[in-house]
Amino acid sequence: QVQLVESGGGLVQPGGSLRLSCAASRSISSINSMGWYRQAPGNQRELVAFITRGGSEVVADSMKGRFTISRDDAKNTVYLQMNSLKSEDTAVYSCNALIDGNRYWGQGIQVTVSS
Repeated sequence: QVQLVESGGGLVQPGGSLRLSCAASRSISSINSMGWYRQAPGNQRELVAFITRGGSEVVADSMKGRFTISRDDAKNTVYLQMNSLKSEDTAVYSCNALIDGNRYWGQGIQVTVSS
């Protein structure tokens, strides 16, 4: 098992930036894939981005060019840099890890983009 704890969320104005962090309770170097999902009120949970153990990165089409995912194995942490934020980005963002075909989730953290 692994515990995942998100941080860095909050309130930001449109056009602003936030960096989310996902701290894992164990080494992430052997985890096949880690990433971020989000869910806005009334909407389904959607993939934001993920990064594999081999370093391959995928960002959802609607967020390409604005969001970047990265990892720091020495800190057991995955990051999501969010730039040029829009009101449509308002959601609960959740970190996840894929281990042996099973997904493990953090508690989720609120990101609100509003003027």
